[in-house]
Amino acid sequence: MTYLNSHRIKGLLLVGMLAISPMVQAQKAGFIGRVWNAMFNDTTNIEKPKFLAYPTIAYSPETKWEFGLSALYVYYANQDTSNRLSELNLFTFITQEQQYGLWLDHALYGNESKWFFLGKVRWQQFPLLYYGIGPDVSGEELAQIDAGSIAIRERILRKVKGSLYLGLETDLQRLTNVEVSQLTDGSYNQPVGTSPFTNLGLGLGLVFDNRHNVLNVREGFFGETGFLRYDEAWGSSYEFTSYFLDARYYIPTTRNQVLASQLFFNNVNGTVPFNQLSLLGGESLMRGYYTGRYRDNTLLAAQTEYRFLPFSFSRRWGAATFLGIGTVGNGITELDFSHLKVTGGAGVRFLLFRDKDIFTRFDVAFSEDGPGYYFFIGEAF
Repeated sequence: MTYLNSHRIKGLLLVGMLAISPMVQAQKAGFIGRVWNAMFNDTTNIEKPKFLAYPTIAYSPETKWEFGLSALYVYYANQDTSNRLSELNLFTFITQEQQYGLWLDHALYGNESKWFFLGKVRWQQFPLLYYGIGPDVSGEELAQIDAGSIAIRERILRKVKGSLYLGLETDLQRLTNVEVSQLTDGSYNQPVGTSPFTNLGLGLGLVFDNRHNVLNVREGFFGETGFLRYDEAWGSSYEFTSYFLDARYYIPTTRNQVLASQLFFNNVNGTVPFNQLSLLGGESLMRGYYTGRYRDNTLLAAQTEYRFLPFSFSRRWGAATFLGIGTVGNGITELDFSHLKVTGGAGVRFLLFRDKDIFTRFDVAFSEDGPGYYFFIGEAF
């Protein structure tokens, strides 16, 4: 789970069990040592569920000081380790600027992986920075859009055969209490969606997934394609269609090293609000760019990452390096490859749950806009 996805971040403090590791070394027999073992050393049987929670502190110019709580819950269906590992990631925060939110990501597998529930929830009151539409907008922020937002994306999938799933794709987007503050001199074209709206998308998705641990994939393939239709017939404020493709491939190169790659495509047609256009940037794809730094009808992006999980000389510490490229355009035939965006970086990894093979990570990504900082439980993709 992440809570930092802006290149404007100036500093970061993590407050939690990782911060006390030096004290643990000195007090292994004491209370702190017992807490450390209970949280990080998987003293329960591997098939048992595992829960971790810790506070976080961050600072950025948009939020001032931000205080949050991150939590992770992982389990095997029927406590059977032959099933795939299910996970729920939770993050909640409040800032000095009266901004707040709750994020929930989940990948849940039923017994024998017959059912697969994949989704995320975002509920927050938080400013969105708007730079304009297209691949060649300047680095100047045109407006800040303060709004309350709810975003719920859910897939309900049933196994067809082997690792192939078919099912319902749903997406609910709601924007309330919208206030637009112009940040630049002169005029600009205000985008669609700066008035309160509700959009509900319904569609079908086809997924191939043979990953065993979605938080740290050692080997396998994940592919998803499908469409979502937003229509006034079922209560949407705007009518448009979204088509998407997400393909991820993981190759183990040694026992503890993995080469991971991802190709992502999204295309929308119709009357699309600014926050549901194809967005370049964020905490998972094209790290180093603010989410929506570039936006348009169509997005094509790819990234690759080499992971050391962990180093050969360490039981818990590892690292990763990554590189991403992408662009946006007004349509599939209008993708502008002369304005390709490039981002890259590196990060450290710390093994939280040894038996369940789950890492936390801190990444620093660099783009033409400067550095971006990201703190997660689990890998970016």
